[in-house]
Amino acid sequence: MRAVNFDPVARLYRWLEYLSFGPWLARCRNAQLRHLTGARNALLLGDGDGRFLHQLLAVNPGLHADVVDSSQSMLTILNRRVQQAGAENIRLHLAEALQWQPIGQYDLIVSHFFLDCFFPDQLEQLFDRVLPHAQPGAKWLVSEFAVPRNPLIAFLARGIIASLYRVFGLLTGLQVRSMPDYANSMRRRGLALSHEHRFLAGLLRSELWTLSSAPQK
Repeated sequence: MRAVNFDPVARLYRWLEYLSFGPWLARCRNAQLRHLTGARNALLLGDGDGRFLHQLLAVNPGLHADVVDSSQSMLTILNRRVQQAGAENIRLHLAEALQWQPIGQYDLIVSHFFLDCFFPDQLEQLFDRVLPHAQPGAKWLVSEFAVPRNPLIAFLARGIIASLYRVFGLLTGLQVRSMPDYANSMRRRGLALSHEHRFLAGLLRSELWTLSSAPQK
């Protein structure tokens, strides 16, 4: 399987995002910040250029965080951003999420437009690797594209999502071409959806999940 490499789009990512969706992806990422003010130890999976981490640190100045990304260029931009903000206790890990071994116990896990980069079996592996390191009551923040229920909007959304997969496949080597069903996988592992915001008629969703029970076997 070809390795995914986001280095080619790292410097342009913010502008590509704005040209395609304006401010909506950023609004989606930041929609749950008011529910995250008690975070102490966070794991951020594929946070990209660090704009969300910068906002998270603003509401949690003492936060300790592990940031995992397979793109050196993304981590370089992220590190520059958080260092300019005077952040401490941020550990950067250049690694594939499926190969990196979590090293802490986390009360917050963050994955923005990240779960859609995995095949279903890979996503199961990711959850099995990460969730044993989640504290009781931990929160998992998810931002993702979604197919709305309205038939006409769903038709348009499927076209947009398919186009995004094709573009990122060409630019980064991403081979995934459809959204995995991460929600059912999370429910099976004891996570419950506690807060949700939808944007662009349901094309974008911000979800906050809470680990409320032991995962099912």
